[in-house]
Amino acid sequence: MGLQPLEFSDCYLDSPWFRERIRAHEAELERTNKFIKELIKDGKNLIAATKSLSAAQRKFAHSLRDFKFEFIGDAETDDERCIDASLREFSNFLKNLEEQREIMALSVTETLIKPLEKFRKEQLGAVKEEKKKFDKETEKNYSVIDKHLNLSAKKKDSHLQEADIQVEQNRQHFYELSLEYVCKLQEIQERKKFEFVEPMLSFFQGMFTFYHQGHELAKDFNHYKMELQINIQNTRNRFEGTRSEVEELMNKIRQNPKDHKRASQFTAEGYLYVQEKRPPPFGSSWVKHYCMYRKAAKKFNIIPFEHRSGGKLGDGEVFFLKECTRRHTDSIDRRFCFDVEAADRPGVSLTMQAFSEEERKQWLEALGGKEALFPSFNRAIIPRPEGSAQLDKMGFTILRKCISAVETRGINDQGLYRVVGVSSKVQRLLSMLMDVKTCNEVDLENSIDWEVKTITSALKQYLRSLPEPLMTYELHGDFIVPAKSGSPESRVNAIHFLVHKLPEKNKEMLDILVKHLTNVSNHSKQNLMTVANLGVVFGPTLMRPQEETVAAIMDLKFQNIVVEILIENHEKIFRTLPDATLPDPVTLSASPPNAPPRQSKRQGQRTKRPVAVYNLCLELEDGDRPNLPKEDTPPSSLDSFSSPSPTAAAAHGPPGPDKNHLLADGGTFGDWASTAPSQARSSTVQWLNPQAPTTPSCNTAVTPPSPKLASFPLSLPATVADKPPESVISRKARAVYPCEAEHSSELSFEIGAIFEDVQTSREPGWLEGTLNGKRGLIPQNYVKLL
Repeated sequence: MGLQPLEFSDCYLDSPWFRERIRAHEAELERTNKFIKELIKDGKNLIAATKSLSAAQRKFAHSLRDFKFEFIGDAETDDERCIDASLREFSNFLKNLEEQREIMALSVTETLIKPLEKFRKEQLGAVKEEKKKFDKETEKNYSVIDKHLNLSAKKKDSHLQEADIQVEQNRQHFYELSLEYVCKLQEIQERKKFEFVEPMLSFFQGMFTFYHQGHELAKDFNHYKMELQINIQNTRNRFEGTRSEVEELMNKIRQNPKDHKRASQFTAEGYLYVQEKRPPPFGSSWVKHYCMYRKAAKKFNIIPFEHRSGGKLGDGEVFFLKECTRRHTDSIDRRFCFDVEAADRPGVSLTMQAFSEEERKQWLEALGGKEALFPSFNRAIIPRPEGSAQLDKMGFTILRKCISAVETRGINDQGLYRVVGVSSKVQRLLSMLMDVKTCNEVDLENSIDWEVKTITSALKQYLRSLPEPLMTYELHGDFIVPAKSGSPESRVNAIHFLVHKLPEKNKEMLDILVKHLTNVSNHSKQNLMTVANLGVVFGPTLMRPQEETVAAIMDLKFQNIVVEILIENHEKIFRTLPDATLPDPVTLSASPPNAPPRQSKRQGQRTKRPVAVYNLCLELEDGDRPNLPKEDTPPSSLDSFSSPSPTAAAAHGPPGPDKNHLLADGGTFGDWASTAPSQARSSTVQWLNPQAPTTPSCNTAVTPPSPKLASFPLSLPATVADKPPESVISRKARAVYPCEAEHSSELSFEIGAIFEDVQTSREPGWLEGTLNGKRGLIPQNYVKLL
């Protein structure tokens, strides 16, 4: 049973039971007061916790926003770009969510805390004040009555009458106060129901609003989430293909590392221990150096490097080789040694130690020593062994038989072309198909002897067995270029143009195959082979680089994109000719193409943008020179070996730029070999003008490697230049866009400028040429070769 009502008539009786009922009401109000007080405290803790959560979420979002994925290679796929941007999207999502949470936290204060505090102070506080008055009047009333009843009856009547009147007035005042107090007690008991619950309702409404906003954000995010899941799945699929190729290459190199050395711009390079001579009584010490030698210029670079000290790089030295002599063990108490004499430093002779006798013989061969028994370090690209498969009439027969069987029997099979057949069965079927005697006897459409997965694996195996990939080695690099960037339309135009540069047989077979793959993708709801999945399967099958390197394998994902473009645009690419009347897709935009990125620079410093010198003809401006003293080049560490004169190095003048080095303020020495192209490139791509050399689109430039930078003194005179490779042919070029140089090694020019002696630069996406007597770098997609 609840509280008993307080009757106003009981105020005049003021019975013990009436007083018990009043105390019950007062106890309930005290309990309510304590509860509200505790609830306010919990609400404030909730707000503090919400703010702490919001701060943690915002910090988390900030961390997501600031992180950026690095990628291997020189470009990313569209899927990888979306994945890179996803962290910022997640950050924005959390930021929007926290804005709503802050609104909710403010609403808790306004809709719950303040109304409850107001109710507790104004309403419950007023009842407390009334109770104090009631208790005080009760004490006063009954004290007056006790005193009045103790009056002697012998007092005068006037005095007694006056006392009676006073007592009656006091009792009436007490009754009025009691009536008001009883009314207030009952009023507050009824009022608290809505005065307390209404703020709670507002609080929950604010909370539900927050969750609703979160739901709306989630709905808005859902479309992006679905697209991102596709991006992730595509990237995962490409990763699986790339990983298998990398592991295969790793195993090949593990079995025979000598046959898989990368082609290098240096005749010989590797680690050697160099003897440093010290004054008595310290004797000499042996310091490990990374040494590089270019035979054409007889230039020798040595850089001290110690792996055990965290890979600390020392100052490098350059000198020109005069002769090399093998050291016998009877003249030095170390094995595998030889002496090197510098042509530009009379009297300087260095003793070097190889890691083994075989390596010493290789160095002696490269340096022109007496023991020339082993081949040079530089290795030509080893061609792939030719298989028995040929791009002939038999090949077309195999292709058509397999495609017909697949489309008849297994077009809806899940995992078509991804599920592989048993290797022995695949080889047996392929052997029968490639044999003139048995080819016509093989019935793939009606025979149950050959599973669909065996047929698809045999088709892929045939394409892989061709002496050259179907899309040729020559055009491999050109196909990759547009896949790396640019608008979707420019990519299709580029691939369209390049397909029609393929040999007729290659194009015909590619047409048949891609038409079939288009049909397969049209049944993707049943076979689950989307265009992206088919790209993963046939990218490495139809395209492959001539040289197997990790850098080339990193381009595998772009091969997949090329195949996706072929499938999605089969009718346009194979049924129509490239429109020669249209300009290069780059010119369709209102603005000229973006020059290949070369690392941005900060104002006042160049730490983010190295001064890259790629040709000895390029001279650095004063602001671009390394931080060297104004006086001549400081004595080199070679002098500490055996140089008789401390000024020997300075005698050769200030350091001249060298096309194999990257210099920057306060930098360190880098890996020269990393600036060399990873694979041979064919002629530059021009998408829509088959009569002229090709040029990439505005966004096809690839990011150059980020080599470590050098600040060591070079003793090479600025007039000495290495001979260009024999394969480089000097040509002329005309500017099709204006360009303003951002760097002293680049050229500024207007539309129509003619460049002389244009050659391929070591920096991807750039050319070297001469304009008005000055030689420098030119963005490759800003010019047209003549």
